[in-house]
Amino acid sequence: MDLINTLVEANKLRAKDRHEDARELLVKLAAEYPTNPVVQYRTACVYDFLGRERDAIPHYHAAIENDLPENELPQAYLGLGSTYRTLGQYAESKKILTEGLDRFPDAVEMKVFLAMTLYNLGENHEAVSSLLKVLMDTTSDEGVISYERAIRFYADDLNKKWD
Repeated sequence: MDLINTLVEANKLRAKDRHEDARELLVKLAAEYPTNPVVQYRTACVYDFLGRERDAIPHYHAAIENDLPENELPQAYLGLGSTYRTLGQYAESKKILTEGLDRFPDAVEMKVFLAMTLYNLGENHEAVSSLLKVLMDTTSDEGVISYERAIRFYADDLNKKWD
């Protein structure tokens, strides 16, 4: 199977909402090119899109382990971490998302998905604290910005009380 042309064809099929047809092509490619990180990542993505998260997991791992290019690697960590979360595998989700954030500390979207996982793990303080910090780092809302000092202060100590 011609790698480049088949990847192009799979992308065209996905653009036409023919995801199942794209999956069939990508699964064949993934079997033929098990260490090609781009093929593995595209296969994981189409499985995820089709709601077949369990099938996506080994492809995400193969993409990450085989040095997926830096421009797609954060999305692979997020996809794998999110997939584990949706399957109720919260400890695995936290591990992958934390690993991803160690490599890409500015990936704000990954921080949000990690916050959801922390919530699922019952780590509510960490989840809310993280989301408050993301909010303050990304908002352009003047009303929220006007309370930035207080929000950042409380983000670190949500249980703070005054006598």
